Formats: sequence, C-alpha cells, structure tokens
Amino acid sequence: MSTDTLRRSLDRARNGVGSAGVGSARAGSPGGGRIGAPPARRRITVKWTLLLFALPSLILLVLLNAYPVVYAALQSLRNGDLIDPGSFVGLTNYATVLQSPEFWRAAGFTVVFTVVGVFGSWAIGLALALLLRARTPGRGVFKVLLLLPWVVPIVVSATSWNWLVATPQSPLPMLTKALGLGDTLFLADPTLAQITVCVFKVWISFPFMMMMMSSALASVDVNVYEASRVDGAGRWQTFRHITMPMIARSTFISWILMTIFCVNDFPTVFLLTGGGPLQSTQTLVVLAYSTVFQNFQTGPGVAIAFMMTLVLVVISVFLYRRIRKVDIA
Repeated sequence: MSTDTLRRSLDRARNGVGSAGVGSARAGSPGGGRIGAPPARRRITVKWTLLLFALPSLILLVLLNAYPVVYAALQSLRNGDLIDPGSFVGLTNYATVLQSPEFWRAAGFTVVFTVVGVFGSWAIGLALALLLRARTPGRGVFKVLLLLPWVVPIVVSATSWNWLVATPQSPLPMLTKALGLGDTLFLADPTLAQITVCVFKVWISFPFMMMMMSSALASVDVNVYEASRVDGAGRWQTFRHITMPMIARSTFISWILMTIFCVNDFPTVFLLTGGGPLQSTQTLVVLAYSTVFQNFQTGPGVAIAFMMTLVLVVISVFLYRRIRKVDIA
C-alpha cells in the first residue's frame, strides 16, 4: 500500500478529528464548527488575562530561583570553597574544567547514559503501551506491576540491583559462572559496570515512557485505523505512517523530559556504583558533586553544572522546535 493512499485514508478518517487525533475539524472546513478567527482585540485580552493568572506563579519562581542561580554563577567565577568564597578569577574555572581529561571522560559516559536511557526506555515503553492497548483480562493489574520500577524509591531499587549483581555470591554472577562464563563481576569491570548502569536506568525509566505513550495512543481516534484497514494497510504500514506521526508531539516531549532526567540523574549512578570502578561510570552530575563536596572546589564544580545546564537548554530548544514543526495533518 502506498504512502499517498495512507495519507488519503488518514485525511478521510480525521474529518472532524483535531489535534492529536481527537477534537474539532480544521479551521474553516465544512462542519468544523469554527466560523472564523476571533478579533485581534479579543486575542490580546485573552493573552493579558492568561498572563495575569500566571504572574503570581512566575514571581514566586523568580524569587525562589533567582538568588541561588545568581549566587552559583558568582561562585563559578571564584576560586573558593564551601566556607570561603575566595577571590575572583573570571573564566579560569571553566577553562580548567574544559582542559581536564576527567571532565571529558564523564561527558562521554553522560552522552552514552543519556542516549541509552532516553531511547531504550522509550522503545520499551512504546512497545508495552502498544501491547496494553489490547483488551486482555488483567490488563489493569499488569499496568500496576509495570509501574513498580518507577514507583519504588530509587534507594530500594539500587539496593536490589546491588544484591543482584555486586558480589560473586550474587544471583547473576552465580548464574553466569554456572553457564561456564567464569567469574563475572558486573560492578568491578569498567565496561560491565557501564552496561549495568545503563540497563538499570532503562529499568527504572520505562514505566514513565509507557505512561506517556499510553496517553498519546489513547488520543488517536479509532476511525483512523479503521480507514487504514479498509484501504488495505498492514500493521507495519499503519504503525509507521499513522501511529508514529500522530504521537510525534508526545514523543518529542517525552524525549525532552527524559533527557533532562538522565543528565541530572545523580542517585542512579551514585547509589549503584558511586562513579566507579576507575571513574568509568562517573557522569557530569556525579563529577560536579564530588568536585564540590568531596574535593571542596566550589568554582570548578559549579562551572560543570552551568555547562550541563547550557547543553540541556540547547537540546530542549532543538526538540521543542521539532515539536512545532510536526505535521500530522
């Protein structure tokens, strides 16, 4: 079945279907229920009304966040510690951090950790969301059980995984030894530790992605799928040309949120490996913590945090622009 045919069936099925699959028809279409755009004055009034409603929250956010951010920015320009602010050194801390091999090693693993965490949890969450759409007995129970890795406190999950893989007497190392693979120390070998940390991140994150994708799939009108079946579309064609475009906005939003969660995820790495062995699982946020609270170098540690923030802003803006460019019409 051709893509053009799928597009035509999608347009016919979505007559009267609005954003994300449910709602009103396009503006100006027959039966759409929308006569015309509101007057300019009314639009301005609505904008100012919404701004006034949001103003108290905006003021509170500024008061709560402005002082710590400004103070931290000043600290990144000094050579002090947790007690003494030190003297002004300008951008020396940033230059020192950028010249440090430890920083680039942590940045490299942060990229790997984030990519695996985002796309691994998204793929598993989307697959489970698609499976749970089927009306099977006990579907609600399965949803609750699948939410447990996300609901259970991270301390409990990390302790459980440590019991599972940390020592030669743990269940998984004993299983690998029984299979003839020798003594496998998952948290003592740098490569295996990195793999373990990434898998652990996917494990605790896929329920969030499953909920995001479930809500996105629920907003897709069933008429779209009925029209595609009438036109002879297969399951893969329906998924590629109808399901994915219709949930694209929710997908990009989930990627933005999970990217922020992964880059800023301190407890997952710190509780499982502490950044070891040999700093192989040290992410930027763990490096910033150890620099400030263990080495007592406030300036370089805060500089690392500010560079992380800058990267997150760039990634978020890029994905947000992708959301605005999504065309599901």
